[in-house]
Amino acid sequence: MVTLFDKPGNTWELIANGLPWTLTLAGSSLAIGFFLAVGLALVRLSPYRPLQAIAYVYVYLFRSTPLLVQIFLIYYGLGQFEAVQQSFLWPLLREAHWCAILALTLNTTAYTSEIIRGGLLSVPWGQVEAAKACGMSTSMRFRRVIFPQAIRQALPGYGNEIVLMIKSTSLASTITILDMTLIARKETSATFSIEPLFIAAAFYLVINFLATRGVMWLEYRMSPDLREAKTGRTLPDQDVARAH
Repeated sequence: MVTLFDKPGNTWELIANGLPWTLTLAGSSLAIGFFLAVGLALVRLSPYRPLQAIAYVYVYLFRSTPLLVQIFLIYYGLGQFEAVQQSFLWPLLREAHWCAILALTLNTTAYTSEIIRGGLLSVPWGQVEAAKACGMSTSMRFRRVIFPQAIRQALPGYGNEIVLMIKSTSLASTITILDMTLIARKETSATFSIEPLFIAAAFYLVINFLATRGVMWLEYRMSPDLREAKTGRTLPDQDVARAH
């Protein structure tokens, strides 16, 4: 019996044809979801109770239901409403890839907003008060003091979310998107061999390895204490303390 490993070039190239779809789904949902998550996190922290309640319900619903169910509801469910079919969104919602991007985006927005909210809450209130005493406006305090520190605190958790979203793109294969998972499943069904699944898993492994390395590099660049610990140099405030 000839297995796929007897002609690995063909199988690797075949499954690699689904790589653009995997990267498109992950990249689009993460990019759009991040910006939506920042706004949602700010709404969760706003003093307006009705807005807080709406944001809380959104986060609770998308974090408490399976992503696969959300994909099915958007792909199969929205088309059953005549109002949706007659709306300007129907040319997009009738396409499987747009439905998958929408479901993945809505899902990651809910999770990422909680990660960012935790980062915002971790910023010391004294620094916010000091920035306010310096005459900074609300937007300037957010841009220069609050948000940079919040992102630095949220990066480890957000790195996990990136990995989860990359793996979650495989669920899009259930609505006929020809990504790596669907190609591997078709090849497995045609050859009765599990090698295509191993090859697809290898692709996901490499993608996630590069993603985690990128997050670690970004965390290193945004954390002076990590750079100082690696080089053995002390931070400026530590030098002052030693001088006294």
